[in-house]
Amino acid sequence: MVADAYDFWLFDLDGTVIDAEWAYIRGVFDRVGQRLGRRFTDREAEILWHGLGGPRNATLQEWGIDPDPFWDAFHEIEEPQQRAEATYLHDDAATFLRTITDRSTPVGLVTHCQEFLTDPVLRHLDIDDWFDTVVCCTDELGWKPDPQPVRQAMNGLGVDTDHHGALVGDAAVDIGAAWNAGLDSVHVERHGHDTRGRCVLGDYRVNTLDALLAAPATDGGVDDA
Repeated sequence: MVADAYDFWLFDLDGTVIDAEWAYIRGVFDRVGQRLGRRFTDREAEILWHGLGGPRNATLQEWGIDPDPFWDAFHEIEEPQQRAEATYLHDDAATFLRTITDRSTPVGLVTHCQEFLTDPVLRHLDIDDWFDTVVCCTDELGWKPDPQPVRQAMNGLGVDTDHHGALVGDAAVDIGAAWNAGLDSVHVERHGHDTRGRCVLGDYRVNTLDALLAAPATDGGVDDA
C-alpha cells in the first residue's frame, strides 16, 4: 500500500486531519465582519476558512479587503479552548495516521494554523503524540506553498531529500509546498470539485485517505477524487 512507500510523511492540519464545526466557523466570521463593518456570506466564510479560492490573502484582496486588519481581527477573536472544543478528527486521517505511526514512520505537521490554536487542538483531541514535529507557518518562516516550512519540518524529523517523503493536504498551497520542497504530494478533496470551483492536481488525488491504504505502493496514480 502507499503508506509503505515513503520514509516519512508530512500533513497539513485543518481540512486534512481535522476540521471545525460549521457553527463555530460561522460565529467567527460574524464577529470578524462586525469588526470590519462587512458581512461575510456563508459561501465567503467557507472559501476563506478552507482556502477554496487559493491563497487567502489573494482572495481577500480580490474582495477589496485588506488582509492585515482581517487577520488581526480573526486571531483576536479565536479563543483556543473554544476552537479546540469545536474541532473534530477526520476518521480516515485517524486510521491512516495510526497505520503509519504503528510502523514507526516519522510524521510531522506543517500548518497555517497558529501555535496558540494548534497546541490546544492537538491536546484536546489527544493526538499531539502522533506527530514527531509540528511547524506553524509565520510571516518570518513563510507560508505554503513556500517550501521553507516543509524543510523546517524535515529538519525536525531528521530527514532530507535523500529520503523519500510525501506531504498530504487539502489545498493547492499544500501541493505546491510539497513539490517546491522536492516531495511527493497527496491531495485529499474534502469538498468536491464543484464546491472548490477547480481541480487540484497531485501525485495522488483521493477523496479519503483510506484509498492510500488500499492502493499498491507502486501505483503513483491512485485517484478516487
